[in-house]
Amino acid sequence: MTEAPVGSVLIGGPTASGKSALAVALARALGGAVVNADASQVYADLAVLSARPSVEDETVAPHRLYGHVDGAEVYGVGRWLADATMVIKDLSGTAEPGPQERKAGRSTPIFVGGTGLYFEALTTGLATVPEVPADVRARWRSAPPAELHGALARLDPVMAARLRPSDPQRLTRALEVIDGTGRSLAEWQRETTPGPIPLARALRIVLSPDRAVLDGRIATRLERMMEQGGVDEAARLAARGLSPSLPVMKAIGVAHFAAFAQGGISRAEALERARLDTRRYAKRQSTWFRNRMADWIHVASEAALDVAMQEIERRGVG
Repeated sequence: MTEAPVGSVLIGGPTASGKSALAVALARALGGAVVNADASQVYADLAVLSARPSVEDETVAPHRLYGHVDGAEVYGVGRWLADATMVIKDLSGTAEPGPQERKAGRSTPIFVGGTGLYFEALTTGLATVPEVPADVRARWRSAPPAELHGALARLDPVMAARLRPSDPQRLTRALEVIDGTGRSLAEWQRETTPGPIPLARALRIVLSPDRAVLDGRIATRLERMMEQGGVDEAARLAARGLSPSLPVMKAIGVAHFAAFAQGGISRAEALERARLDTRRYAKRQSTWFRNRMADWIHVASEAALDVAMQEIERRGVG
């Protein structure tokens, strides 16, 4: 059976793996637009510390859903999916394209990021869970990770049986939902609405860099962040006095760079702590994509552009 042409490109992978560079290269080739699928890069407060695309990248191709959310907001997967759906409609509309968008590329959004939940929502849909009260969310997000699975087993045995004790992000979400809505996340998931990207028309790529190479890229990126204003950015964010439970305050580098700015730790210590946090985060991302997105094309970073272009040439764009 003939495969459907490529209607969208989805690029996932761990932090510092080269996702953004690949997205820009494909956007240039297709006349498409780069759409953010990373939970940190949505925040206006994190231009440097989230490694948002540069001004130069944004002159090559349109970029959407970057830096459009204030750090005081809790911006979850539901809001992102609603925003992404509007972007998809816009890019496939009949309005005249902008100066960097050829008309043929308006139906080729290129989603890129490291947030697996965003990609799942985009392709398989999202349970229509009501907004969880802020106090409930804060309570579970500040709970010790070692206690999460036991708490979920008491409150929601069905979800506890589905989730590993080593998966604090999903455990926390399940606890928020059962506590905040009175219904198991499993019940809400049975009412899932379909995602806006048909799997058959998506080119799905996961970058899988060599671990040693990735570690080196992480260290280099953190040094660059330090040199390009990351410390000032962290200090400004800390000065806002926002709740430490907010996602923006938990972004990698914020706490350590702010501590350095305040004289609490040395520059070397800030970099080393941020490096270790980033390595652990990259490992979790890689595990997510390997386990949850096994049917995507997993490819080494340096070969990804060639592989993607070969797939696009084979299937066509439409």
